[in-house]
Amino acid sequence: MPNEVSLMVSAAGLTALADMALAPKNQSKLDDLLSRNTDGALTADETQELDLLLKKIDELNLVKARAAVALHQIKTGE
Repeated sequence: MPNEVSLMVSAAGLTALADMALAPKNQSKLDDLLSRNTDGALTADETQELDLLLKKIDELNLVKARAAVALHQIKTGE
């Protein structure tokens, strides 16, 4: 993919990436927005903010998955 960056990361670094989580402040905001979205109580700006947070989570999950695959490859010698 043209917008990807390839980094040389140690096994410890890959483990840290695989264990990453959304920052607590963002997780709290996400929880609030999701709850209020269920109730249909979001403004247009809040809906946009929720969409942005969900995109961040998607990207975070991709990084975590790639780190987990790389770790597996290191451990199995693939």
